[in-house]
Amino acid sequence: MDKTYNPKTTEAEIYSLWEKGGYFTPKIDKTPPRLRLAKRGETGKKPFSIILPLPNANDPMHMGHAVFTIEDIMCRYHRMLGEPVLWLPGSDHAGIETQFVFEKKLKKEGKSRFDFDRQTLYRMIWNFVEENREINISQMKKLGFSMDWTRYHYSLEPEILKNVFTAFKKLYDDGLVYRKEKIVNYCTFCGTAFSELEVDHLEKDEFLYYLDYGPIQIATTRPETIFADVAVAVNPKDKRFTKIIGQKAIVPIINKEIPIISDELVEIDFGTGALKITPGHDATDFEIGQKHKLPAISCIDPSGKMINAIPELEGLFPKEAREKSIELLKNLGKLIKTEPLHHTVGFCYRCKNVIEPLLMPQWFVKIEPLAEPSIKAAEEGKVKFFPPRFKKQYLDWMNNIRDWNISRQIVWGPRIPAWYCLDCNPQIKINFLDKGKNFVFGTFAEIKDKYSFEEIKNGLQSLTAPVEAKFEIKENEKCPVCQSTRLIQETDTFDTWFLSGQWPLNTLGFNPENPSRSSEDFKYFYPTSVMDTLWDILFFWVARMIMFGLYLAGEVPFKTVHLHSRVVDKNGQKMSKSKSNVIDPLTMTEKYGTDALRMSLVFGIAPASDFVVSEEKIIAMRNFANKIWNASRFVISYLPPSLPDTPLTSHPHPDDRWILEELDKTVKVVTKQIETYHFGQAAETIYEFFWHSFCDKYIEMVKPRLSDPNALNTLYLILNTSLRLLHPFMPFITEKIWSLLPNQKEPLIISPWPEI
Repeated sequence: MDKTYNPKTTEAEIYSLWEKGGYFTPKIDKTPPRLRLAKRGETGKKPFSIILPLPNANDPMHMGHAVFTIEDIMCRYHRMLGEPVLWLPGSDHAGIETQFVFEKKLKKEGKSRFDFDRQTLYRMIWNFVEENREINISQMKKLGFSMDWTRYHYSLEPEILKNVFTAFKKLYDDGLVYRKEKIVNYCTFCGTAFSELEVDHLEKDEFLYYLDYGPIQIATTRPETIFADVAVAVNPKDKRFTKIIGQKAIVPIINKEIPIISDELVEIDFGTGALKITPGHDATDFEIGQKHKLPAISCIDPSGKMINAIPELEGLFPKEAREKSIELLKNLGKLIKTEPLHHTVGFCYRCKNVIEPLLMPQWFVKIEPLAEPSIKAAEEGKVKFFPPRFKKQYLDWMNNIRDWNISRQIVWGPRIPAWYCLDCNPQIKINFLDKGKNFVFGTFAEIKDKYSFEEIKNGLQSLTAPVEAKFEIKENEKCPVCQSTRLIQETDTFDTWFLSGQWPLNTLGFNPENPSRSSEDFKYFYPTSVMDTLWDILFFWVARMIMFGLYLAGEVPFKTVHLHSRVVDKNGQKMSKSKSNVIDPLTMTEKYGTDALRMSLVFGIAPASDFVVSEEKIIAMRNFANKIWNASRFVISYLPPSLPDTPLTSHPHPDDRWILEELDKTVKVVTKQIETYHFGQAAETIYEFFWHSFCDKYIEMVKPRLSDPNALNTLYLILNTSLRLLHPFMPFITEKIWSLLPNQKEPLIISPWPEI
């Protein structure tokens, strides 16, 4: 053995050995499931499968992705148990995330998305993603992840998209997908709507403005939206307003009469107890408006500018419009008072700008019928959660779930497969960029004589079409009703989570048109064994996979949800590039070796907690790797060419008996800790045994007896077993040392886990 271990010269060689040997690719056992056995040492074992949480294809991996080490530990452990193990890799096109990253790149070049037509922009993003996808694969290999690369999938593969479109059509036919004009969370900077889960609700200090509405006073945080008011509402239990319900209030500045109504959603103790109702710009107001059949008016457009207001405010952004509105209200004597208000405001989780509630037609999934069986599956234990506390969070969210907005107004991603005939629906509203790069808004009837169909189609930004869509026609085909060829596909793309929610089904070869014809992979590996991911996407992804698995395949997609810990910096802050506190995992592996990084990501980590990855901790684990190498070098230097696999005598020396008993306890404890997802404790247990019991104590004890075959045999057994225990955590150094041991014919990756 070399005097020192050099990861740089061994890791790539060892990974190539594993990959070429086909050790990551499981063989499907054709034995009928009822005849398969799962006990140690028996044939026909049940498969163990994990699907990788998809890294975004838009950027190189970060330290959070390196925590996938936990999945590798599970896979390597179960592989050593002799089970067919599938760890299925993939990457996600990541819709808004990727377009956001690409637009930042364009901005640095002095350009924007509006400089390109839809097809050109899509192609540019595609090329950008392809470069990074290859980088991601290379990075995962450098981290030692034992994934089956023969089964790698990408979310925009044609077969996957075909299945996603089929599932969408099934949802539509079953009445679980609909298109409706509703209030949505819209970011005027990113240019798209978001689901409620994607909005950051942060506390902010603003002001509450008390305004004179004639017979009643109201309090509002948004005086700039009074131009879209359609009513004033009071709580029916509020006796202060009983006599004026049914009368008219007067909107200041524009002197518009609106009804005074009553509704239980109004909070009696907030402001004056009277609420101005603006269904076009507030979710609660929209709900009240729907209940009372009130009209909805918009005074802010998707670009974030004022519309349908007085001339002085037209074209202003809301912040400017607010200042101007306050000035006008003061001059008219309609601003009664202003008082500070500390409240919660919605912000875009991507660009951190304020979310604007806007009234837009969008595609929604009717979620309650999908949630009910998913709740039942968790309650009955068909899906288990670790740590168990997350089961309650899951159930709380599922029991209060709202319909899911799956529309995104972006270019990057698969467009919703719905088609509209412009001649059948001339009142469809169109937003497109003309040749001069000017936005054109209007109905098709209004603009069809000024612009050709091709110009409209090529410059199309969005489509407002609250009409029934068609699914059986495609581009360049004729409308089945009027035979027109002026057909426009829905401009909205799918929310990324709509695709990734079906990921376990589509990557394993589920056939949504004929489930009985699903692939062998699906029949063998579904449901998968464990879904390991970060707790912050429990609702984004995990819950939706459960819903789609039950709806489409009639079975949960995984048996256990394991929620791992989150990487933070020394100050407890989540790592992000904007905070400049990111540690590049590949930089650390280059400096200290992959095994040191992997061990630092697991050692001493409590389940589902925040933890710090510091360079100091990685150095400490590099020192542990050196300890393993040096101890192994010492032992191997004294070993004969071959040794038996069991102790030579039934009456071992007391020192040998002690270390063998310690080893036996360690094997039992580590096995249980891995089986119960306590990977941090398992790493500590192995570390303590190897460094302190084996190196510090036993090796020193045995040095005077190195000519004794029993002592050498015990040294060999301890090292052999320790390498097997360490392998899931530190695969490279253990595989290298294993290859230098006597008696080893097969690589460590497929050697048996120590017997309990």
